Amino acid sequence: MSNIQLTERIKEQIVYDIKEYFATERDEDLSNLNAELFLDFILNTVGPMIYNQALIDSHRLMTEKN
Repeated sequence: MSNIQLTERIKEQIVYDIKEYFATERDEDLSNLNAELFLDFILNTVGPMIYNQALIDSHRLMTEKN
């Protein structure tokens, strides 16, 4: 599977959300760079697992309907 590509608008929103999460839940201020690096880590490690599970769930749903 190739790298997950996000639009710039979506990436900016996720970076903002990550920074907000760290600020409110962990009382830490993340720079944009650190938030982007964290996002890249999540996309590269967890993203494929979530994507694969979504495919499995979709296949199961389509199979059950037939």
